[in-house]
Amino acid sequence: MIRLVHGLPGRSRYKLARLRDRHLDLRYVRSYLEAVPGVRGVRVNPGALSLVIEHETSKAVRAAVAEAVSALAKADLPRTARADQGGAPPDGSRLLAGAALILALPLLPRPLRAVLTAINIAGNLKTGLTTLVTRGMKVEVLDSIAVGLSAVRGEYVTANITQLLLNFSDYVQSTTQRASDDLILRLLQPDAEEVWVETEDGAVVAQPFSSVVPGTKVVVGAGELIPIDGVVASGSAYVNQSTVTGESLPIPREAGDAVLSGSVVEEGRLTIIAERVGGSTTTARIARFIQQALAEEADTQSKASLLADRRVYITLASGAAIFALTRDIRRVEAVFLVDFSCAVKLGTSVAVKSAMFKAARHGALVKGGRALERLAEVDTVVFDKTGTLTHNELEVTDIVCLGPLCTSQDDLLAMVASVAEHSRHPVSAAVVDIAKRRNLAHMGHEEVDFFVGHGLATAVGDHTLRIGSRHYLEEHEGIDFTPYEDILTGLTAQGETLLYVGSDGRPHGVIGLRDRLRPDAAQVLAQLRAGGITRLVMITGDHRDKAQALGTTLGLDAVHGQIAPEEKAEIIKALQAEGRKVAFVGDGVNDGPALMVADVGIAMPRGADVARATADVVLLEDDLRGVAETRLLATRTIDLIDRNFTVAAGINTAVMFGAVAGWLSPVATALLHNGTTIGVLANAFLGGDFSRQGITAALADLRKAALAPPRDEGERPL
Repeated sequence: MIRLVHGLPGRSRYKLARLRDRHLDLRYVRSYLEAVPGVRGVRVNPGALSLVIEHETSKAVRAAVAEAVSALAKADLPRTARADQGGAPPDGSRLLAGAALILALPLLPRPLRAVLTAINIAGNLKTGLTTLVTRGMKVEVLDSIAVGLSAVRGEYVTANITQLLLNFSDYVQSTTQRASDDLILRLLQPDAEEVWVETEDGAVVAQPFSSVVPGTKVVVGAGELIPIDGVVASGSAYVNQSTVTGESLPIPREAGDAVLSGSVVEEGRLTIIAERVGGSTTTARIARFIQQALAEEADTQSKASLLADRRVYITLASGAAIFALTRDIRRVEAVFLVDFSCAVKLGTSVAVKSAMFKAARHGALVKGGRALERLAEVDTVVFDKTGTLTHNELEVTDIVCLGPLCTSQDDLLAMVASVAEHSRHPVSAAVVDIAKRRNLAHMGHEEVDFFVGHGLATAVGDHTLRIGSRHYLEEHEGIDFTPYEDILTGLTAQGETLLYVGSDGRPHGVIGLRDRLRPDAAQVLAQLRAGGITRLVMITGDHRDKAQALGTTLGLDAVHGQIAPEEKAEIIKALQAEGRKVAFVGDGVNDGPALMVADVGIAMPRGADVARATADVVLLEDDLRGVAETRLLATRTIDLIDRNFTVAAGINTAVMFGAVAGWLSPVATALLHNGTTIGVLANAFLGGDFSRQGITAALADLRKAALAPPRDEGERPL
């Protein structure tokens, strides 16, 4: 069953009965609808059985949306093993309402307190009952018992405070997870709605991307994204494919060369014969790899849940035994109030969420408690090179005169920069930049001839000047560099990219360039080693000699160069097979598989959507120090959780013994137990920092969470 609940200009809400299926792949539903031309966004609320679609206001788009939604009701939709795919949008107003109720309770008559408390905790009680029926005796059951017993005994303040803490934990977890899912869904949509196609008669016309099939000739100009995998039929260009393969420099492409979807044409123009389109392209295969991994992700429990679930039976068994032996309901009440899981579950959850806020304040988004726990266990960190350990920007490192016409480094640099300023290639930009910083004078020259994929040619005074690759100067211009092979080999062995310069048919000089290393890279690696990391590795799609030179500079334990995206994931798996806990730090589309299979994936902020979507930790600032700082925060948080557990278990065991022996009344038991829980929660919330600064920062975090607007104010379960 499907029906339009309401329609506004640019917004339609449908009710879809199939959303009752808890295993329906909601990611597929959203990506299917968001792929409809004119659709800006889709929200799926399975609790309300509703789809909210933001779209353009034209009649054609509204009709297309209605047709797509109708197709969902009839199609054989994919299902996933994961029953929990985010649920209803998190609503921060529940936190405000819960806090307001706690403040108002002392002023209300007792009957009204009972009614409002029952309404507030009803969802929790339903969850506990459902969990008991479907999954057995889990910590959610004791959460419900703890809240329900307090309410039944008339302890409305205690019941509502416990409910508020549970709501706070769920809110933070849900909002973080949904942010990650949104990135994935944007990735799965095609980037191009319209492409330029060369027809059989040679005309170039615009066509919908959906009409492109293998064999179609797609024309891509400077600054445009290549939407298909294929082979260049004609034209020449520099193509930046760093986000796909990890290569730091744009590479020349001409007739006969292969190109990959997701790459960008920086200079020139290409006509490409499409070989793989849509779901079979390189970027689509990577996206599918990630989506499959997400769908098949094991429903493992976090450390908090494991510790709490194991203690559910202690409380229940103790209460049953006491009732069987004494028939004293007061003792049973006292025992049930000693909820071992309360301090463990809530204390752990609050500690983790507090750490997540702290991480965000220091420039890192941590996507959930399990990510934080796994990060604390990591003993191996693997880095991508381009854009991670380096800035993906070139800098000039060597200027070498080779021929008698080269009188000085500055003369060589000034001459090359004067010509290179007419090119947008990153090598040219780096040469021009250093010439400006040295305040070198501009040299006059004739008109510059561009040979895309090869180099530049012009006349400077009485001299001819050729700048570019060795292949261009030797094969096309007949300038022989072999007499200087030892010098050139030494430079390339250091991982440098060489720009060759010839004049009047003879070698003039070379300019060596290298990826600009992040200034904090060495310091971060040292901090990681000091924090317990035993192995540091680099994996890159860049050339082996460049990778090895950088690895030697940084003192890495292992370096892997010229590695394909799928091979990156295999290297991670091999390290895990050795028993290592691996974190991977990357930023490109090509890093997606490695980020997924690593125990913890960490993405740089300027990285591709796929990297940020699949990572467990996303750095919010372009600063590599966030890696070391976030891991330190993770280890401190896990240590805090362990200390809290030890304290809570010790005190509650003593209270339990007192309740069993009949030495403690239910009131005394509740007071001691709740006092312990509050102490553990305060310690977890403050991260063990009871200083004025720590308290102020923690309260600010709580205020931000409570005042955050709901994701969709109109979407609540019906």
